[in-house]
Amino acid sequence: MREYIVPLILFIATVFTTLFAGSLQQGVNLFKEPLRILEGYPFSVSIMTILLGHEMGHFFASKAYRTKATLPYFIPAPSIIGTFGAFIKMKSPIFTRKALIDIGSAGPIVGFILSLIACIIGIKMSKVIPLTGNEGDALMLGDSILFFVLVKLILGNIPQGHDVLLHSVAFAGWIGLFVTSMNLLPVGQLDGGHIAYALFGNLHSRISRIILFTVAILGVFFWYGWLVWAILLLFLGVDHPPILVWENRLSLSRRMVGIASFIIFLLTFTPTPFKF
Repeated sequence: MREYIVPLILFIATVFTTLFAGSLQQGVNLFKEPLRILEGYPFSVSIMTILLGHEMGHFFASKAYRTKATLPYFIPAPSIIGTFGAFIKMKSPIFTRKALIDIGSAGPIVGFILSLIACIIGIKMSKVIPLTGNEGDALMLGDSILFFVLVKLILGNIPQGHDVLLHSVAFAGWIGLFVTSMNLLPVGQLDGGHIAYALFGNLHSRISRIILFTVAILGVFFWYGWLVWAILLLFLGVDHPPILVWENRLSLSRRMVGIASFIIFLLTFTPTPFKF
């Protein structure tokens, strides 16, 4: 019973914290008007759907290969998005390269599709506003290649002296794309690490170290958060455990899934995600 109770409690708690974050994004003063917390539902529903879709992609892919996995554990947090994400825990080994690619890629692909939908809907509801020069230390979001193209296609060219005020649904989509890119880094046992190991075998170790070094460099010159992420990845480990069955050749469809996953990574990666 505990395997259901703990994930459920964490899910409910994260719904609450994302509602809180979403309502603050709407400018609601919850200390004066706590009942207006429900106004944060566009962001909360969007970000929870994206995170849940990502983790359930892993979960159902694991079930398909009879790999034991927990239900998603959400992490509520007092942050601007109300959560530190979600994860599932594998309770049995992954036996084949085919299974490793499918389980590793299922989450990011589902999360990417849901994030893309949220971005398209949210950008359509966003506003182009003039910059007054009185914004102070406003938090600015960096653009991935994909998000930049979506804004251009939906809102057109942004006039000089103007910027886009993102709707909370678009912000949730942006966060979803950012989380997708972080998970697809081909390092260690991240989703991208699983895929890289299935595709390249022992070369994974070299790839993992090169990417880790690159992330650390980005942390020095672009965004300090990458440096923290690099240290965390180093602590978690940059190598990948061996699988039990190493097929001599992956099918073309599985190799295409791996290539598609890394294309998604390139489209969603943002060197400077946050700046003031």
